Amino acid sequence: MSESEQPIDLDRVSELFYDFLTAVAHPHHRDHDPARNLSNRLREHLGTTPTDRPVVKAAYAPYDLPNVHLALERWFAQDGRTHELVGLRGSQHHGDLTLGDILEAADRYDRFTIGAVAYASLPVSADEELACVSCGFYLGTDGDNRFAVLLRGPQDEYGRNKVELEVLAADTAFADRLLADIDRLVREHNIFRGQVLSFEGSEFRHGLGPFRFHRRPSLSRDDIVLPTGLLDRVERQVVGVARRRERLRAAGQHLRRGLLLYGPPGTGKTHTIRYLLSHLPQFTVVVLAGTSISAIGPACALARMLQPALVVLEDCDLIAEARDYAGGDQPLLFQVLNEMDGLGDDADVAFLLTTNRADLLEPALVQRPGRVDLAVEIPLPDTEGRARLLDLYGAGLGLGEDITEEVVTRTEGTTASFTKELVRRAVLIAAEAESDRTRPCDVRAALDELLSDRDRLTRKLLGVQGEEVEEDWRPEEADPAATLHRSQEPTPGLAP
Repeated sequence: MSESEQPIDLDRVSELFYDFLTAVAHPHHRDHDPARNLSNRLREHLGTTPTDRPVVKAAYAPYDLPNVHLALERWFAQDGRTHELVGLRGSQHHGDLTLGDILEAADRYDRFTIGAVAYASLPVSADEELACVSCGFYLGTDGDNRFAVLLRGPQDEYGRNKVELEVLAADTAFADRLLADIDRLVREHNIFRGQVLSFEGSEFRHGLGPFRFHRRPSLSRDDIVLPTGLLDRVERQVVGVARRRERLRAAGQHLRRGLLLYGPPGTGKTHTIRYLLSHLPQFTVVVLAGTSISAIGPACALARMLQPALVVLEDCDLIAEARDYAGGDQPLLFQVLNEMDGLGDDADVAFLLTTNRADLLEPALVQRPGRVDLAVEIPLPDTEGRARLLDLYGAGLGLGEDITEEVVTRTEGTTASFTKELVRRAVLIAAEAESDRTRPCDVRAALDELLSDRDRLTRKLLGVQGEEVEEDWRPEEADPAATLHRSQEPTPGLAP
């Protein structure tokens, strides 16, 4: 019998079968390399067996991954500190494992090895994205202290909807100080500070959660058409308090304030909010609309941390009778008002509420008094207002005095949105006619069209009151679920 035909020893068969089972259970065990062994690498860095060291943890909201990533970078950038960043390779389902679990699996089963660092590209402003570490080990030194920090971002497919830091160090007090420093840096250099943010719903998306960044509006007083004196009152309530905060504090007066803008759709409530945002550039702004107002708790927590801040609650009437998703007995509006009351008097936070249906809000406001300090009606534009609106939206068109007077006369009872659409449609009609300018006949054609019976629903959608439409097309009789769904779309008034 040749050597190649010799029977295989039973012990060798058992050994090969064991290697096969190990390879199936732990596929990365097959390319075992001591240099890539996670446990070996940590032992080499720390000077001790990793599982012998205590682990200290901290957790943050899912949208805070850029803040935590940047805080770690700033912390390690200080003199006397170094770090090496390595990735974790092995089981793809490590989201529900603690650092202790990972270390034990790496030490006993070689389940985890050193691999590539995982990154997530996330927005940090309306115009910028940042590559953030979403899973990586920082093998760090600080003087004589040698330690490891595991940063893991949210992994929604594994049910880990949070950012987690875990520090492996011989000295627990050092680990506590490190995490306290990171928390301080997160607060001091928070990417949300001074930003305009809106909630896009409750579900987790793209690692940033429900936030969306917006460019801050840039509006002047000339862009706002309101009755004489009305903007002065609104501005004093919001901007004036911010401007005189120190004097108010010295006099023992609270800074927290609530402003309610109410009136028909299309009259300029959101436009007025945008003007206030323009004149408070240092303020962090959190916008909630419709059913996303149920996120009022996190919004107030963010406003409290990043004050001075504005919390904008648009279309509050949509949640005046809606109940908490958790089965609460109170309308969401009551919870909003309770959250407002929960902020201290010294909090430099302004709540700006808008509604088309003040009648729905009034009972809740009466039952929860003191949250709204000023309620201002934004009415339909009067004759002077309609002329100013036509001049504002038709600037540069060279509309004559005669056509202006005709339009103002014929548009009694209409809204600012109506005038804006009238000018846009007139410019389009002129362009379709290959005219090099917008003529009075184009304006008349647009106005005739908008005032015709076939545009009855259009007028209603533009906020014109008293319009009768066919039963099947009455928006107030539409499916309430559809209305609530539409309320979760990006806030039109604040979109870029």
